[in-house]
Amino acid sequence: MVRGINDRFFDGLVYLVLAAVGLAALFPVLYVVSVSLTPFSEVLKNGGYVVIPTVLTFDAYREFLSRPEIPRALMVTITITVVGTIVNLVLTTLIAYPLSKRYLPGRHTLLLLIVFTLLFNGGIIPTYLVVKQTGILNTIWAMIIPNAIWTTNVLIMKTFFEQLPEELFESARIDGASEWRVLWQITLPLSVPMFLTVGLFYAVSHWNEFYQALLYVTDRNLQPLQMVIRGILRQSQQIENPENLVPTPTLQMAAVVLASLPVIIVYPFLQRHFTKGVLLGSIKG
Repeated sequence: MVRGINDRFFDGLVYLVLAAVGLAALFPVLYVVSVSLTPFSEVLKNGGYVVIPTVLTFDAYREFLSRPEIPRALMVTITITVVGTIVNLVLTTLIAYPLSKRYLPGRHTLLLLIVFTLLFNGGIIPTYLVVKQTGILNTIWAMIIPNAIWTTNVLIMKTFFEQLPEELFESARIDGASEWRVLWQITLPLSVPMFLTVGLFYAVSHWNEFYQALLYVTDRNLQPLQMVIRGILRQSQQIENPENLVPTPTLQMAAVVLASLPVIIVYPFLQRHFTKGVLLGSIKG
C-alpha cells in the first residue's frame, strides 16, 4: 500500500511528540547525574543548571563509598529485597490462586474483604503495636511482614490466573494431579511474565525501603541503604561550612544516583515481561 503525504506527515508528527516526551523524561535524570559529577562551584557559575558536565569530580561518590556503614546497609537492603520479594510472591500466590477459582466457597465475601483494605487500614499506631507484640520490632522481618501482601498485586494475579485455560487444570485433575501439583507444574510455568511483573513491584518497594525502617528499626546495624543515606545527608547539612569539600546538593544528587542505579540496570532486562505481565494481569478478555 502506498502511503500518502498525510500519512507520512502524521507519522513524523507522532515521532516528534514521542521525541519531545522522551527528552522531557530524560532531562531530570541527566540533570541529577550531571550535578553529582560536577563541582558545586561550577554548578553555581551556570546558574544552578548543568546538563552536560564540563568538569568532572567523583568526590560525592567517594564520600559515600568510603563510609563503613554503606556496605552494611547495602547488604541489609539486598537481604530485604531478596527475602521480602520471595515472601511476597509466595503469600500473594497462595491468596490469588484460590480466589481465581469460581467454585471457591465464600469467594465473593473474601474478595470484598480484600478490596476493603484498599480503602481502609489499621493506622500507624495499631500497626506499630501489632509489630511490637509479635516480637519482630528491630528485626529484618519488621520491614517485610507488615507489607507482605499488596491488595493490588493480589488482584493482578487473580485476574491473570482466571485467564488461563481451565481445560488444562481439568485434564490434570482427571489424571490424578492434586491442586498443589496443578499450581506448581501448570499454573506457575504459564505465569512467568506476571510473576516477573509483580516481583518487580515488590522488589523496587523493598529496595526503596525507608518508611517501615523509620518506624520499626532503631538498631543502626539493621538500617537499610535509604536510611543510611538520609543520615549522611543530615550530617552534611549540620556540619556544612565554606570549607566543606562536598556540598550537600552534590551529595544529594549522588545519593539519588546510587540508590536508583541497581533498579535502572535491572529494569531493561525485565521490560518485555513487565509490559506483557501488566497487560495480561490488568485486562480480562
